[in-house]
Amino acid sequence: MNFESYWLLVLPVFFGLGWLAARVDIRHLLTESRALPASYFKGLNFLLNEQPDKAIEAFIEVARADQQTIELHFALGSLFRRRGEVDRATRMHQNLVDRSDLGSDQRTAALHELAQDYLKAGLLDRAEAIFKDLRKTVFSEAALRFLLDIYVSEKDWQQAIATAEALESATGNAYRREVANFYCERAAIEYSHSQLDEAHTSIAAALEANRKCARANVMQGDWAQREGRHDAAVDIWRRIENQAPDYLFLVASPLMDSMRILGRMPEALLLLRGWMQRYPTLDLLAVVFRATLAEEGAESALRLVREELHRSPTLGALDKFLEAQLTQVAADQRDDLQLMRDLVHAHNNRLSLFQCTSCGFKARSFHWHCPACGGWDTYPPRRNAEGDPVVKVERMS
Repeated sequence: MNFESYWLLVLPVFFGLGWLAARVDIRHLLTESRALPASYFKGLNFLLNEQPDKAIEAFIEVARADQQTIELHFALGSLFRRRGEVDRATRMHQNLVDRSDLGSDQRTAALHELAQDYLKAGLLDRAEAIFKDLRKTVFSEAALRFLLDIYVSEKDWQQAIATAEALESATGNAYRREVANFYCERAAIEYSHSQLDEAHTSIAAALEANRKCARANVMQGDWAQREGRHDAAVDIWRRIENQAPDYLFLVASPLMDSMRILGRMPEALLLLRGWMQRYPTLDLLAVVFRATLAEEGAESALRLVREELHRSPTLGALDKFLEAQLTQVAADQRDDLQLMRDLVHAHNNRLSLFQCTSCGFKARSFHWHCPACGGWDTYPPRRNAEGDPVVKVERMS
């Protein structure tokens, strides 16, 4: 490697330039820090000492003293909204929107914040109007999501459908489940107003949006049963096996009722036992157990739950087994067995809950729409207790 003597002159030059740049940056930083009001540093100190209320007051003082602190205005407004002080947040963001010296991007951001303030305050019409205007800006996707929340809360299902489809086009993410549920919600309203043709059209649209929408066939079967068309109801409900078989437990009991009316109980028991073998759930077991007990007697019901307990040793199966055992024991032996069954039954009921996969909210009954987080189809069609097996029993007499 050849070493040129002029390199010795280049190195000090680089060091000198670096020292000069550092001096300029430090002077610039000191100048900016001196320009900041003392309240700004007081606010930072309060934040570091976990005194948010005092920090907010200090930052408000800064905002009043220096109208150029735009980002601080945004931060304070968002903080007010999160703390539930919606009036203060609204005033802060409205002042920003009204300022003539704001650039277009900053004014758009202020409108986005203001619309969220209105939404938080429950002023849905004002929020909707702003979010509609924001659809042509960089906040288009966020505006569509907020609009979707508004239309769902207002039960404006037609607008919700259109907004979900717009979101699907804008983001590339699938909203088929949501759209299908919105059609089902609309169908329920139409059916309740005796608009039967419109209701069936909406159900067909739901199935077109999501062919695995079990809810659509659950509803169609319910309508047919109410109208006394029990054969049609049974045929519709049976489609769910090829569509989304884990949801069969939702139609097991009404299907049994319709087939009883039709005089087809042996066929019904055979059908539901097959479902229980292929798609076992505690709710399905409960229906089959009750029907077997009523139609074929305690011995057959006991045999059914014994086999299920061996195959899937869960608290729910044990609960039904003990219930069946109670019908077989002598009167002087019932007290101890009844106590055991009551304990198992109470514990199983505490655990047998449906749980939202999105927010974790638990409920005793199944929901298509989570009452906590508002998610659609976020409840798995199985209870928590079905995933908690009891100790495996090798032999059972």
